[in-house]
Amino acid sequence: MTSSRPYLVRAFNEWILDNDCTPYIVVDAGVQGVQVPTEHVANGQIVLNISPGAVRGLVIGNGALEFSARFGGVPMQVFIPLQAVMAVYAKENGEGMVFGSEPGSPDPDDDGTGGSSGSQGGSERPTGRPTLKVVK
Repeated sequence: MTSSRPYLVRAFNEWILDNDCTPYIVVDAGVQGVQVPTEHVANGQIVLNISPGAVRGLVIGNGALEFSARFGGVPMQVFIPLQAVMAVYAKENGEGMVFGSEPGSPDPDDDGTGGSSGSQGGSERPTGRPTLKVVK
């Protein structure tokens, strides 16, 4: 089967907007093909506001999410393969969804060293990261 992630990102984005909230996404900036402003990447991740007031031409396709936006007044075309989207949530209340790995997709916690890097399998969380909960 195809990935459910693009469908879920589109649905959560619409749901968040319908509830007059601001949709944010958390992106793994280390995934191949990610084009984001590197000066705003912290701990290998970037949090982006994807509301209509913040971006232009948002397209959430089945393979990637892309839009144009200004960062510090500098225009940029942002391109994010959907496997790099780690979460989508409402800024105002944290409602949204965190994505795990899907069958056939690269494991976001795998650093390619076979687990010998001392990482505890994704249990490390950057400070200041929003608290998310699963919406049922």
